[in-house]
Amino acid sequence: MQICIKDNTFSCEVVYSTEKLREGMMGKTFDGFDGMLFIMPEDTTQSFWMKDCIIPLDILFIRDGIINDISPNCPPCNSDECPNYIGDGGFVLELPGGTCKSKGIKIGDEVDYL
Repeated sequence: MQICIKDNTFSCEVVYSTEKLREGMMGKTFDGFDGMLFIMPEDTTQSFWMKDCIIPLDILFIRDGIINDISPNCPPCNSDECPNYIGDGGFVLELPGGTCKSKGIKIGDEVDYL
């Protein structure tokens, strides 16, 4: 799926099954795609962590096609005591760490799904 934010288009892997939602970017890099879009079972408060991720991530929380929170440049965590990154929305987009800063993506930006 293609996601557009401002003048930026990202090719995203879409994740919605319970197993894939739990796995997320654990042990992965962005090989063949630019981002990972999580379609959550409920449009409510979401909590993400970086357990066993190998690269920093920007985590964008999206509700009604608008970015309402960004956790920028979240570092990988290799312990069982990892920080949680919390935001509201039924969609969550993970991009490589620093993408939001380098592309000027901010809270309030519109997200288009192509």
